Amino acid sequence: MAVKFNLPTYLTFLRIAMIPLLAIVFYLPWEYNRLASTGIFLFAGFTDWLDGYLARKLNLETAFGAFLDPVADKLMVAFVLVLVVQAEASPWLAIPAAIIIGREITIASLREWMAEIGQRAKVKVSQLGKWKTSAQMLAIGFLLYRDDLLGMPVNQMGYWLLYLSAVLTLWSMANYLIAAFSTITEQ
Repeated sequence: MAVKFNLPTYLTFLRIAMIPLLAIVFYLPWEYNRLASTGIFLFAGFTDWLDGYLARKLNLETAFGAFLDPVADKLMVAFVLVLVVQAEASPWLAIPAAIIIGREITIASLREWMAEIGQRAKVKVSQLGKWKTSAQMLAIGFLLYRDDLLGMPVNQMGYWLLYLSAVLTLWSMANYLIAAFSTITEQ
């Protein structure tokens, strides 16, 4: 079976290619490196939305795109969380980041295993997962930017949203594990 490349797939590849660019910009000795890093991260988030929208709207959904899109998302999230934790080393930041990264690895593995036994639909993305992703992306964007903006404590807001993300992460992981466990016990 040949892999089809189309505009949504190219946008996903672009998102993956932005990871090293974000790293370079993040570490530049430049006063606007945080702002530029945040801009790259937000643009990556936009490409994530756009590739999904185009795939559905133009009927360009492919099995390869369905595989690659969540991989790109998880790579970006894990990488940026590591950057943020490294820049502001603190257990208060490392613990929720580790929970989020650990959950992503666990659920990706669970989905792969469930697909292997023909039960992938039991662990498809839920509304709770979408809320988790929204809180997570906002948290990461705020933590990347870090500086107060218009009197708002952006970094503190990022912390709170990261903790909310960690709670939603554990909740959604529990739901996926329960669904998988019920499938196993039925068989």
